[in-house]
Amino acid sequence: MPDISRKQLAELIGEKTLHVRDTDKLVKEIASFFVSSDHSQIDIDSLMRDVMKYRQKHGFIEATAVSAHELDKKTIDEVHDLLSEYFPGAKHIKVNHRVDTNLIGGVRIDLPAESFDLSVRSKLNIFKKLVAKERF
Repeated sequence: MPDISRKQLAELIGEKTLHVRDTDKLVKEIASFFVSSDHSQIDIDSLMRDVMKYRQKHGFIEATAVSAHELDKKTIDEVHDLLSEYFPGAKHIKVNHRVDTNLIGGVRIDLPAESFDLSVRSKLNIFKKLVAKERF
């Protein structure tokens, strides 16, 4: 394969994997691509973000809900509904979950190109800024 940019490679992989809805299967298909070609010098994390951005542009929303504790199904469903409202044209929405004990509480929703920070720390920081603004 001729030399191509990371963005072009991400678009190629994104296009070839639009039919994949299972994130684990997606990772395996991408790994298989790398095994069968010579792209070992590419930064995998950056490439995966680019692939996920490409998939997002094409209606496949893959988000990670990050919280201080395990989330129950009801909360994950609420995150899914929030994303459905934010991306009304989405063909498929997948919400993964990850625990981050550094969070005080609340949820942060990470997407390839943006983050919705609904954590307690974020709200406290906003409050501090508002109070500081009122003093001056």
